[in-house]
Amino acid sequence: MKKQWRQLFYHLLLWSVSIVFFLPVIWILMAAFKTKNDLLSIPPKWLFTPTLENFSLLFSRNDVLPALFNSIVISCLAVVVAIIVSFLAAYSFSRYQPKGTNFLMFILLSIRMVPAAASVVPIFLMYTAFGWKDNFLGIVLFYAMFSIPFSVWILKGFLDGVSPRYDETGIVNGGSRLHVIFRVILPQVRPGLIAAFIFNMIFVWNEFLFNFIIGGKSTTMIPVVMVTGATNEGGVDWGFVSSLAILYLLPPILIIYYFQKHLLVGMTFGTVRGEI
Repeated sequence: MKKQWRQLFYHLLLWSVSIVFFLPVIWILMAAFKTKNDLLSIPPKWLFTPTLENFSLLFSRNDVLPALFNSIVISCLAVVVAIIVSFLAAYSFSRYQPKGTNFLMFILLSIRMVPAAASVVPIFLMYTAFGWKDNFLGIVLFYAMFSIPFSVWILKGFLDGVSPRYDETGIVNGGSRLHVIFRVILPQVRPGLIAAFIFNMIFVWNEFLFNFIIGGKSTTMIPVVMVTGATNEGGVDWGFVSSLAILYLLPPILIIYYFQKHLLVGMTFGTVRGEI
């Protein structure tokens, strides 16, 4: 009986903490269906008549759907390119172990820790000099470049958990190195690939500074539209912000929900497998 009460208390505590952290999302969800008067009422209204006016005004704008399209396409392309390059690089680090591998891995991880504000000026000057500003391919390659270091670090941990005997067995049985990499090793590190994809997807999906500085009209993503279009009539248009936030939250929520099992495995940064 005591154990059951302890378990009940534990579950109530977890639910309480989850609700506290989820309150901002609940507020945004409610605000998206409120009128302007309900949004600005003091004290806040918890009971109100829902309306779709905010979403109607949102989709009537000319910049929202193109920005959503850019966010989806740029994020997916950049992360896919990063995952392909990172998987091959991580395989090389894991199997061939060149001199200074640990130091190189440290350098790769350190690159990701550099504050964006510290590198935005040289990157802006480089993109302006090369004519890559507001260039779709340039933006994709930039985000891929920023996603590669973290992906290599994650995937190397997974590949280290796969016994080299899989490679040896595949080659002895007549398989080429590419066959071993993509048909033998790749399926075993799928959770790591999915984890790297989701983590980097969230980074690119939420990135604002570089898209604002080196992007332009044809490569604008949702975070830039949210900031630049948030003010209306001298104040913050909370209806626009909340409705766009709901639209913006849906794709990553659906992706994480669909891949949650693989993500939980991926968050362990590797698996342990027996020898064959």
